[in-house]
Amino acid sequence: MAGYIGSDKSGVNLDVPNEVTVSSTEPSSPSEGDLWYDSTVGVKVVKFYNGTSWLKISPIIPALSSISGTIFAGAASTLTLTGTNFLTSNLVVNFLQASDSIDVDVTVTPTSQTSASVTVPSSVYSNVTSGNSVSITVTNSDNGVSTSLSTTAASLPTGGTITTYTGYRVHTFTSSGTFTVNGDTEIEALIVAGGGAGGSWHAGGGGAGGLLTYSTTLSSGSNTITVGAGGAGGSTSVGSAGGNSTAFSQTAIGGGRGGNYSTTAAGSGGSGAGGNGVLASDYPAYVVGAAGTVGQGNAGGDGNGYHGGGGGGGAGAVGDTAASATVAGDGGAGATNNYQTGSNQTYAGGGGGGTWGGTSAASGGAGGGGNGSYNQNSNAPTPGTANTGGGGGGSGAQGNVANYSTQTTGGSGIVIIRYAV
Repeated sequence: MAGYIGSDKSGVNLDVPNEVTVSSTEPSSPSEGDLWYDSTVGVKVVKFYNGTSWLKISPIIPALSSISGTIFAGAASTLTLTGTNFLTSNLVVNFLQASDSIDVDVTVTPTSQTSASVTVPSSVYSNVTSGNSVSITVTNSDNGVSTSLSTTAASLPTGGTITTYTGYRVHTFTSSGTFTVNGDTEIEALIVAGGGAGGSWHAGGGGAGGLLTYSTTLSSGSNTITVGAGGAGGSTSVGSAGGNSTAFSQTAIGGGRGGNYSTTAAGSGGSGAGGNGVLASDYPAYVVGAAGTVGQGNAGGDGNGYHGGGGGGGAGAVGDTAASATVAGDGGAGATNNYQTGSNQTYAGGGGGGTWGGTSAASGGAGGGGNGSYNQNSNAPTPGTANTGGGGGGSGAQGNVANYSTQTTGGSGIVIIRYAV
């Protein structure tokens, strides 16, 4: 509501009650010198009419109470300003750093009377020195100026292999390392564990490494990044599960390792390994594909007949069940993610199962899964692809055992971190 008080232009108030008008909008036919108590804009002020427009008797003064976000030397970022009396438009944000010769104004539209976001311009981030304090003030549309607050410019994060694409800076870890942050940084991370080894005799493909995504705001400090190794292949014995990958207190579970005919069941993990190629009536515990971890992967497919191994589970799909004794199951497909390049790439495919007979290999799942072997191992199984978390292919028979230790390994994992620039 707004009160309207008339004037006789000579400075004498006309305070007769019937000459006071209350309205939710500015008076439609004012006279020069009229006063209007305006509370419709969220800030109560007294205005006077100068014959052309309504003007405030005194400007509203903004206050700047906090700044969240970080100014990075060498890259754009966004700051959120909190305070009071920002008004509704044309808020001028001033960046001042004398030793770096920075005195830059940016005009933004506040999101509310108490909040505004501003993208740090290149004239600031390209010239500021890490460790220097930048003073920030705001001037509202009344030309009221706040007192200043300061924030310290930080250097960009370090660690891994650093690349960029439109809008993002990316740190890729293909082996373990340290990610160091020098100011509040909102990050997104893809964490993929190592894939499991393929099975060693009439066995299923290895399960893919667990895959998860995570987002958080990091404060200054060092963060340990662990990239899981692929599971080591076995010979006539079973291989091993993939190694876990960890970052920011989040753990992706290594892929399950394949079993061994009638002696060892398929292993569970981020994704589970495929079941062994045995008769369910003889070895019910060994024919079943192993379980994956909820939210990270899928189960392996079951074995079938007397020789067909199931496909290892992938991050995007369960492994295929072996169609028959001579047709092993394909590995489950992986999942896509665009953090590294801005375009989708596929990670964590399950390994294809192995079979004693048959005439073609079971395929590994998209995302680095290895192919299984067939026909008494005349074609050796292939490993999971490095830095995808793919499961290793399952072996078909005990022949050519020298190939097992290197040919059925799982693919190593990967950790990818990106943040907006």
